[in-house]
Amino acid sequence: MSQPRPTSLVALLLTLLLLLGFPAGALAQIQASPDETGTGLVRSLESLRDLDYQSWQVVAYRPGPAGPDAPVVLRIVSYPGRVRLDHPTSLQVRAGRRQWRLEDITLASPKLASDNRAAAAEFDLTPLLADLRLNRPLRLELPGVFVELPVPPYVVAEWRSLPDEPST
Repeated sequence: MSQPRPTSLVALLLTLLLLLGFPAGALAQIQASPDETGTGLVRSLESLRDLDYQSWQVVAYRPGPAGPDAPVVLRIVSYPGRVRLDHPTSLQVRAGRRQWRLEDITLASPKLASDNRAAAAEFDLTPLLADLRLNRPLRLELPGVFVELPVPPYVVAEWRSLPDEPST
C-alpha cells in the first residue's frame, strides 16, 4: 500500500482551509423598521466603493406596504463634506448592453431638500426593477460625481425582493 505524499496532504489541507474560511454566498441585509410616520419601512443597506475607491452608502427602500407595484427608492449617500450632489441629476445604470436613466427625486423629499450638506441623492428605482429579470451586476454612473459604482448581483437580488418583503 502506498503512503500519501506530503504534497497531496498539503493540498487537501489548503482546500479545507479555503472552504471553511470563505462563506459560500452573501446574505441579504434587508431590514424592516417603522419610519418617522410609524408606517413600515423595508430597506437594503450596503456600503459600496466606486472605481476611485470612494465609499458610498447605497440604500434601497420601500416606503409603504408590500406588493408587486410597491415603489422602491434608491438613496446614494456620500460622506458629508466630501462631495456635494447637484439636483436634479439623473442616475445612469448599465447592465451589459442594457441601459436605464433613473429620475432624480431628491427634491421631492423635504428632509433631503432642506439638507444644506447636499450629500445624498434619491432616485426612483421602480422602472429598473420592473425591467430586470435576472440578478445581474449593475454599473451606476452619476455624472460629475462618479463614473462607475459597481453593484454586485447579491445587492440587485435584495433590491428586487423589496416590493414583496413584509414590513414590521
